Amino acid sequence: MDASEREFLEGGKYLSFATRKRSGDWVPTPVWFAPEGDSYYVFSAGNAGKVKRLRNFSESRIAPCTFSGNLTGDWTDTQAFVLTSEEDEATALRALRRKYGWQMYLGDVLSVLSGKMQRRAYIRIDL
Repeated sequence: MDASEREFLEGGKYLSFATRKRSGDWVPTPVWFAPEGDSYYVFSAGNAGKVKRLRNFSESRIAPCTFSGNLTGDWTDTQAFVLTSEEDEATALRALRRKYGWQMYLGDVLSVLSGKMQRRAYIRIDL
């Protein structure tokens, strides 16, 4: 991915994040994402399909997309990993809060109130 493609991707709010099933099929999901260094961070429910699939295959791919998942650019092959350390999870959360501001904070408050914050999974995507 060259610099102009990265700039276009990072200028958007949503990323289509595709993970591989055991059958080899890809399952794309539109997600919020935040850049940090050479990686992107996303979050998900800890029991979501994408988290389960990542435990089997780190292969993934990303593309810029709309809220509804309609692609606005090309796929890029990546590697993705579910974060396990509190330090890595804090890095991901800081990056997401920096990008999404009040929207992320509001989502965090609602997640704390509903008890979902403890069950969140954070994912690092490497290009």
